[in-house]
Amino acid sequence: MKIGSTLAALMLAAIAATPVAGNAANAVPDGTAIRYRHATVDNIDIFYREAGNPRAPTLLLLHGFPSSSAMFRDLMPLLADRFHVVAPDYPGMGASEAPAADKFKPTFDNLATVMTDFAVKLNLSNYILYMQDFGGPVGMRMAVRNPERVDGLIIQNSPVSLDGWDAKRLAAIQAGAVGPMTPEKRAAAAARVVQATSNLLHQYGAAHPEQLNPDSWAVDAYALNDPDKRRIMTDLQLDIPSSLTLYPAWQDYLRSRQPRTLVVWGRNDPIFAPNGGDVIKTLIPTADVHYYNTGHFALEENGADIAGEIRRYFP
Repeated sequence: MKIGSTLAALMLAAIAATPVAGNAANAVPDGTAIRYRHATVDNIDIFYREAGNPRAPTLLLLHGFPSSSAMFRDLMPLLADRFHVVAPDYPGMGASEAPAADKFKPTFDNLATVMTDFAVKLNLSNYILYMQDFGGPVGMRMAVRNPERVDGLIIQNSPVSLDGWDAKRLAAIQAGAVGPMTPEKRAAAAARVVQATSNLLHQYGAAHPEQLNPDSWAVDAYALNDPDKRRIMTDLQLDIPSSLTLYPAWQDYLRSRQPRTLVVWGRNDPIFAPNGGDVIKTLIPTADVHYYNTGHFALEENGADIAGEIRRYFP
């Protein structure tokens, strides 16, 4: 696949969809249309997508790795008539700024701080958190720090216990956390921050791989081709063990607060085991858990059904 030709096609499609000046006065505003915006948060330029009425309940969509808010591009219009949907890119991912090393230390603690401050910047006092992959370590930190702001959780392929991991991947992470950081450990983490990882996570376990839109992993290439963004994503890979140690605190939060929780899980994920959703059900008996015959990025094949579940569960 040629990334350049795919991105060029996207640009041409966007130009074709833009109303000409003569018809602008007759254009009818579409409340479900996605707006593409930037906000300066903690001196970092954050790109985000937004749709819906800001007075409606807010869904704060937290993306995974090595993706961006683009993973929600098809979901947002399906929800924007009922919800205010906001999807930011993390620092160093997607279209957001990749801050210099002396300006921002890439850890999940710091990502959660930036995303909390982002919500404050946009006057989002309460929100339902949608968390996928990296979105879990970010969103769960946000929820534990400020539980009064969380009106519910949507969890997609993001574990809150060791049981939610593929055993081999978990063992590799735990082994890497032992002892001091070495060039070899960093090189191993950097080897995962590549286009091949994006291709694998998008395609592995898909029920109908021939129907997947290749633009999904082409968008990832934009960030993966930036050395500063690869540096930040490598640092985050190395910080994954910090989240494993927080699992007991996250479980205590879920058990004690009992937030309204919807789980939508691709059961063929090569990294996260499907019983990750079962664990959440034991912590929150009222949680609604759905498994899909797909992989890591369940929205790619089952986005319409997931949108329907969100509309049903959060009326």
